[in-house]
Amino acid sequence: MFGINGPEFILLLIIGVLVIGPQRLPEYTQKLANLVKEVRRMASGAREQIKEEVGIDIDDVDWKKYDPRQYDPRRIIKEALLDDDTKPVSANAPAAVAAVSGAAAVAGTPVRPERVVERLPAGEAAPFDTEAT
Repeated sequence: MFGINGPEFILLLIIGVLVIGPQRLPEYTQKLANLVKEVRRMASGAREQIKEEVGIDIDDVDWKKYDPRQYDPRRIIKEALLDDDTKPVSANAPAAVAAVSGAAAVAGTPVRPERVVERLPAGEAAPFDTEAT
């Protein structure tokens, strides 16, 4: 609290008792008790006001949904890589997709689409975008 450790706090309390004196000490302890009660009353009033205005109780909020650590890209990628890719094909999928997916699932290899490479005719220059940098 305020960078004060235990022994320093006790020393400050002893100095405070000596400065205030035994005559005024009960008066100041009563003021401190009233201050603590007032702060507690204000905190519960703020809680009730939030509940009244927002319509939810703070204790009922699922704070795990609002944890920013759940959006860590490393965790998302790790979960995506470890996720099981053998998902069933839907019933309304085209027959060719279902057949290819089924054959790959039986073979145990992932389905990869064939790459189509278009070659330019001999002597033709490659397309060039003059606006590209």
